[in-house]
Amino acid sequence: MGTSEFDPVVGERRPWNFTRKVGAKRALKPRQVWAIRFFLDQHRRLRDRALFDLAIDSKLRGCDVVKVRIGDLVLGGHVRNRAIVVQAKTGRPVQFELMADARASLLAWLERRGGTLTDYVFPSRTDHARPLSTRQYARLVDEWVDGIGLRREEYGTHSLRRTKASIIYKASGNLRAVQILLGHAKIENTVRYLGVDVEDALTLAEGVEV
Repeated sequence: MGTSEFDPVVGERRPWNFTRKVGAKRALKPRQVWAIRFFLDQHRRLRDRALFDLAIDSKLRGCDVVKVRIGDLVLGGHVRNRAIVVQAKTGRPVQFELMADARASLLAWLERRGGTLTDYVFPSRTDHARPLSTRQYARLVDEWVDGIGLRREEYGTHSLRRTKASIIYKASGNLRAVQILLGHAKIENTVRYLGVDVEDALTLAEGVEV
């Protein structure tokens, strides 16, 4: 039996996300990025360090990060400086850079992990033919941010996607460049994603003299 919208008990029910923070997750600051790297290195979490570095540099959604294959990143026994992945949500390819720290951590993980070019970089623990699940990825991110003293309610997998994009935007003010890096079809999506507002626009304008 169900309940009617007019039953007194309905008004007393709390929504499922009553205690949860809703809205966009915070991007990490550079010092927090390095704090997580130190935390993962300290605990010798080789896979997690490679996963974190890839997520930061690639700026991919979680569903795309976990499905990256070895062949997407490796060429001739070396980790590429740049890679291309087709996004699951849009079906559009997006190119991203892999900096020295990410290349080093990915190479160290892949040497330990083994596998062929068609295998997933981060396989499931229960079935190596399948990728790490997005739910497990989210749980790992919770562990990482909790490990450096941040509130896990305020951060998530999208925090990693937003981090480098936010830093690039603050340094350059170039929305078009960030749009390309995030693989957004419309620049309006990038504006909303970064939370660009009038104050940001005025700050940029004040830094330009004609």
